[in-house]
Order: sequence, then C-alpha cells, then structure tokens
Amino acid sequence: MSYAYRIPDQTATYFLTFQVVGWIDIFARKIYRDIVIESLTYCQQKKGLKLYAYVIMSNHIHLLAQSEMDNLSGFVRDFKHYTSSKILDIVENGIESRRDWLKIVFAYHGKLKAKQTNQVWTHENHAELIYSPQFILQKMNYIHENPVRSGIVEKAEDYLYSSARNYAELSAEMKITLLDIPWMCH
Repeated sequence: MSYAYRIPDQTATYFLTFQVVGWIDIFARKIYRDIVIESLTYCQQKKGLKLYAYVIMSNHIHLLAQSEMDNLSGFVRDFKHYTSSKILDIVENGIESRRDWLKIVFAYHGKLKAKQTNQVWTHENHAELIYSPQFILQKMNYIHENPVRSGIVEKAEDYLYSSARNYAELSAEMKITLLDIPWMCH
C-alpha cells in the first residue's frame, strides 16, 4: 500500500474512498446500500465516528470522517469487515440473481491474499488528510457532486444516498455532523 493512502494521524479528518473489488456495482441494489448506512450509523453511535459527508455510489463510497476515539484505522477495518460479512451472507443466502457471478469474483479477489477466501473491498482506502478549510470544501463538493457527474441526478441534493441532502436540510438516510462553514455554498 502506498504511504499516501495510510492514516498516520488517527485524530485527524480524512477523505476516504472504499472501492468494491472489480468495480462491481453491488450498491446498485438497496439491500447492500442499507448495509453501509446501518454500519456507518452504528459506528457513529458506538465507535465514535464523526461523519461530515458521504456518498454511496454503485461500486464505491466516499467519506469525510474523523474518529473521536483516535482510531480511524480501526473504524476502517471494522467497517470493511462487517459490511463484507453482511454482503457475502446476502449473496450466499439471499435472493441475488447475480449470485454465481458475484461468488466467482469475490473468491477470485480473495485468493489474491493469503488466508482469505473472499474479498468485497479493495485493500486501499485512498485516505487523504484534510489539511485546510479549502480542502474540506473541495472534498465535500467532490463527494456531493459524484452522482451529478455520473448522470444519476441533476442536483446533488436529489441523490438519496448522499449527505448533500443533510446540507440542503432535506430528509436524509442518516444523520451526520454538519460542518458550519460560512463560505460554503449549498
């Protein structure tokens, strides 16, 4: 893993990207997006996760986050482990029309690492340290505009699985810690 993607300061705020192996569009289905929401909400309530912004796209998620327990790496590890287990369980035991294909892809990527049978997330977290108010705004805009750039919605706040809704004061899938940035445009 590149040094640029490590989390050397466990107390700082980071822009994080988690990608699904093979860029599988697993989150095109609500059941899998809900696993992410459930896990993030649990981490906020029980593990000290401060979540400032997020978006769940079809094959990756972006977060602007910090750990109140000074263990952001622990959050990343636990989040990926829990969501992987839940996703794999649904693929194996739920109603999934892509079951055989998904099992093959997850098993293939799992074999690339010793002592692992399946892999849902890539090992990289693309962790970028937030170092200035301007960088916070840049990353928040990047997160919120992701569904717009992908052609899913015209306005960022129209995408249900994004904190752009929170900042636009609309109903949202989960609560976040709103950043009070006076120069931030909605």
